[in-house]
Formats: sequence, structure tokens, C-alpha cells
Amino acid sequence: MKNSNYLSVTNSPLYSFIFTIPLFIIYEIGVFTISVNDIVILRNGADVLMRQVLGLFGIYGIYGFSASFMIGFMVAFLRQKKSLETTVIKGEYLIWMFFESICWGALLFILMGFTTTLLMANSTGTMLQQVVLSIGAGIYEEFVFRVILIAGFGSILGFIFQWKKFAKTTSGIILSAALFSLFHFMGDYGEEPNFSIFMMRFIAGIFLGLIYVFRGFGPAAYAHTVYDLIILTLVTTQL
Repeated sequence: MKNSNYLSVTNSPLYSFIFTIPLFIIYEIGVFTISVNDIVILRNGADVLMRQVLGLFGIYGIYGFSASFMIGFMVAFLRQKKSLETTVIKGEYLIWMFFESICWGALLFILMGFTTTLLMANSTGTMLQQVVLSIGAGIYEEFVFRVILIAGFGSILGFIFQWKKFAKTTSGIILSAALFSLFHFMGDYGEEPNFSIFMMRFIAGIFLGLIYVFRGFGPAAYAHTVYDLIILTLVTTQL
């Protein structure tokens, strides 16, 4: 396997779509096993943002966000599929992506390891609820704050200031990382405003944004999930 071929082929919506399906299924099964009264515990910054936006279009309910996510990702998948010379998905590439994502998650932990307990949000609830929250954060927060907002901020600022690709991407990463950190303080289960913790999550957002830009949504989602599960394991074993 040529490294250059692996990196170029797997950095695509097609591979990210296939790669993320198992994570999405595990999350949906986890949500299904949790009672409706406990679903509120799973709310995070992405939930607050997307549920309010979807509510404007009359989309409500526990699974409204999930359905909208899958529809949007299917559109991206079909658009990418039309431009491919082949539709063959190499299983070994998906396996390498999995181990690569674990390395990214571990690297994020090393980068932020000195503040691990401070970065763990919504630490109440059962172990199952916390695992589901970690998986959901990996999928939905990366979808909102990386896929949507990096492109959104970059396009808007690029149009206004006539910036080139590098400036648009850089501004998108920075602004989406700031909003990513800010939204952890929102909602009934949000944390008290704290500048130090804001900066910690901001740095994490920059790191995840770079993974998304250079490696795609799938590795960013898995890296986020791996990091959260590492923190959850550490917090649980220290209790």
C-alpha cells in the first residue's frame, strides 16, 4: 500500500461515510436503550444548536436530528460517488483509518492530558449514558463544528474579503473552534463560563479542525470519540 494513495483516497466523503456508519449505528442503539426521561442528559452543544435550527423547520423529536444528519450525509455520499472512477471500497483502508483515528485521539489526549478532568463535560449519569454521550459528541459535534461551520465561515469570509483557500480554511478552523468551545457552556447542563476551560477546548477544536481538513470527517469523528472515551475511563477508574 502506498501511503500517498491511502491518504488521498481516504480523505473523501465516500470513505468518511462508510467509515462512520458503525459509529452512528452504535450511537443510535445506545440512545434507543436509554429511557426518554434520561435523553436530556445527552444534550451537548451540537444538540442545542441543531435542535433549535431544525425546530425552525418544524423538525422535532429525539430522532429528528439523526434523520437529518443521515439525509445530509447521504447527499454528500451520492455526490462524491458520481465523481469517482471506481466504487470499490478497500477494507484494509478502513482498518488503517480506524487505527489512525485511535492515534489521533491518543495524540489529542497527550496534548490536553494535563487538563483531562476539566475537559470532561456532563459527568453525571450512568456509564451507558456517558458512553453514548461520548459517541454522540464524536459524530454530531464534528459534523456541526467541522463539516458545516468550517466551510460556512470560510465561504462567508472568503466572499466578503475575497480570500484565497488557505485564508478561508484557516479562518473557518479558528471560528468553528471558538464556537465549539463556547457551546459547551450553553443549555441547562452547560458549564459555568471559565476562560481557561474555554481556551482548552478551543485548542482541542483547532486540533480536530486540522484533522478534518487534512484527513476528513471520519477520522475527526473517531478521534473525538476515542478521546472522550479515554477521559471517561480515567474519570470512572478514579472514582
